[in-house]
Amino acid sequence: MNASILVVDDERAIQDSIAWCLRADGHDVRTALDGEEAMAIMAGQDFDVVISDIIMPGVSGIELLRKARALQPQTLVVLITAFATVETAVEALREGASDYVLKPFKFDDLRFRVRRLLEHRAAFQGSALFRGAVESAAPDGSLLGESEAMVAVRTRVARTGPAVSNTLITGESGTGKELVARAIHAASPRRGQPFVPINCGAIPESLLESQLFGHVKGAFTSAVQGSPGLFAAADHGTVFLDEIGEMPVHLQVKLLRVIEEKQVWAVGSTKPVRVDIRIIASTNRDLVKEVEAGRFRCDLFYRLNVVHIALPPLREHRDDIPLLADHFVREFNRKLARSVRAIDPGVLDLLLAYPWKGNVRELEHVIESAMILSEAEVLTVANLPRGFVGESVPAEESLRELNRRSEYQHIMAVLARTRFDKRKAARILGISLASLYRKLGERGISNSSLQD
Repeated sequence: MNASILVVDDERAIQDSIAWCLRADGHDVRTALDGEEAMAIMAGQDFDVVISDIIMPGVSGIELLRKARALQPQTLVVLITAFATVETAVEALREGASDYVLKPFKFDDLRFRVRRLLEHRAAFQGSALFRGAVESAAPDGSLLGESEAMVAVRTRVARTGPAVSNTLITGESGTGKELVARAIHAASPRRGQPFVPINCGAIPESLLESQLFGHVKGAFTSAVQGSPGLFAAADHGTVFLDEIGEMPVHLQVKLLRVIEEKQVWAVGSTKPVRVDIRIIASTNRDLVKEVEAGRFRCDLFYRLNVVHIALPPLREHRDDIPLLADHFVREFNRKLARSVRAIDPGVLDLLLAYPWKGNVRELEHVIESAMILSEAEVLTVANLPRGFVGESVPAEESLRELNRRSEYQHIMAVLARTRFDKRKAARILGISLASLYRKLGERGISNSSLQD
């Protein structure tokens, strides 16, 4: 999602660094050294995002925020400061800042925040207000596995789907909680109606309330137009509250009211809106312990935990690994234009022995990485990322070649984990971007052959 961004900072080095990393993501970036220059630029050009330091000579970041909100109400403003206090943070958010970042910060974190804000705004624009947030349900066949544990999960999904009860899905990260939620929706009378996934930990707390419950025009400084909220968007459908354990306690109270009264109170509104929704929640936390610690409301826990589906970690149903691996091979044959037809038995032995702390998602990434490395119709041990390569190396291979191959496998594994963000991969590897391109070029991998 490309955007026009204005970066304002009186320190040229910081300004240039922020601009460089955002341009690397494809954004059109302009810069200004102070608030006055920024206002002059904004008078002649609209921006999607303004990123500004707070402490600057002349016009401060807060003053720039006020003027930007008046001049370009739809612009997202992110404020940055090294002199953080609770008061400045509260003032920034009250004045309509979309986010607030503390120095020193990581550029990847800033890029993530910008990308997240743009994605959320895109989901609320024009007549297609919720088109970006509402997704269709996944097919029933998405829950793979013939082990006793996975058969039990599918049986529970089949029985839960037709019911109207709220459902809590628990399990470690990467076990497929959203797949289960989509399968429940697909098996319910609500299939064909909206399925709205909401990651409670990904939306900034300052935006979460209005995103969920909606707001009326003028409810707060940046509310230049009303929004019905995602619960209203899911009317007659299903809301999937991913990572519900991340939801702030004060919003848990409002969610409880939605469940009990079937009504949504938008921020700033004096009239509720009736909604007919089914709620499916998920978490990788132990909510019982969260309740005992006072971080999660007991009454909300029991309202959500009407039906409980616990997903097993992959290490507890290893018998499904060959089936899952074969499924991912077929998927990546299609996505990567490969023609892999089989997996070497030695590879399966290593996959079956691996601890899989990242569960099915980690297995998917390993297969993806291996298929990128593969040039044949059979996946072999040599194609696996470093960590899987044990003693299974050719006896005649020199140490130099072994080191080169291990290095290359590790590079490709890191690229796969970063979804082929080469700049991020280079930082993780501790090498320059130019060095990464050179090492890929030595193996005949061109820039265009990898995803950006």
